[in-house]
Amino acid sequence: MTESILAGLAVATAVWFIGAWYLRGPDLSAFDIPKDGAPVAHWQRFSTGDSLNDEHRAVVATLSGVTDIVKSTPRARQLAALRTYMDNMFSDKPLDARFVPLNAAGVRGEWVLAPGADPNRRTLYIHGGAYTMGSPLSHRAITSRFSEITGGAVLAIDYRLMPENRRIAGVEDCRTAYRWVLESGPDGPATAKTLFVAGDSAGGNLTLSLLAWVRDQGLRAPDAAVALAPQTDSTLGSPSLKSNLATDAMLGPLFAPLARIPRSVMLWGGWFQTRIRPNDPRISPVFGDLAQLPPLLIHASESEMLRDDSIRYFNKARAAGSPVKLQTWNHVVHVWHIFNPELTEARDAFEEIRKFLAKAC
Repeated sequence: MTESILAGLAVATAVWFIGAWYLRGPDLSAFDIPKDGAPVAHWQRFSTGDSLNDEHRAVVATLSGVTDIVKSTPRARQLAALRTYMDNMFSDKPLDARFVPLNAAGVRGEWVLAPGADPNRRTLYIHGGAYTMGSPLSHRAITSRFSEITGGAVLAIDYRLMPENRRIAGVEDCRTAYRWVLESGPDGPATAKTLFVAGDSAGGNLTLSLLAWVRDQGLRAPDAAVALAPQTDSTLGSPSLKSNLATDAMLGPLFAPLARIPRSVMLWGGWFQTRIRPNDPRISPVFGDLAQLPPLLIHASESEMLRDDSIRYFNKARAAGSPVKLQTWNHVVHVWHIFNPELTEARDAFEEIRKFLAKAC
């Protein structure tokens, strides 16, 4: 009996060791605090006050539908319900843009064209949704605004989602779409004069993964990129995943049950689900080579669970010499940009994006 117990403990210890070192990757805590004191020129903090205001509370109330679905819908039907809710959440918002379906070398999507959009000024936009939900439809409030502020066409792609597809399928779709948009516009084949890449949350992860791949492939780099509240670390190592759980009105209700599961179990679960090591730079771009990236702007909320994913990526990229800028806002929800124009911080954030992209090209 004693030998069986010892053998069991040995196996458990081996599993923990492998999970800790093989799946977690290097310790990134050194990038929690800026090495250079985070000068204003590179990290800017914004706030409209010391506490939540009526606009913030209205946004939180809008998100109550997510909480209701999580609480009242059987687990087997939750994903379908959340997908439907997300796609229709802003369906009544008036948008001054045209939406044209397309097929980008096998990747579905749509062109988003604000009035007067230049077809040779292009933005590849990659939506968020935890890799399992979201679509060009759910993010039209963001993509139409990108078309307005860039004066160009936005290619919003409908990449393959999990669990119907493997995690790497979304990565591959982004790469295919990038090659396509370099030489294809809303009017047909034509080389892009100006090209940006942008994405939010899961789409921010895919954006950052794409930037490194474009560099390594020797392809034309985008003129600039924007990552809105990106997930950069699939090993779940950022401290804010737990410290901001209670203050994140969007992600908190969705992921609170997972916060009680040991990290090692989550890492093994992620590996079994994707068959990719969680610290692989293809799905955890913060673990990759962050040198020689194009000009990059990162936005994050001080209150969201993914805040430290952005901070760690920013600090590591800056240390590698890449021109990266971080801007954070207080009291706003994850990817608050989607509440444009009713939220002051959303309007302000898009103005910062406009200025950044205008300077980049």
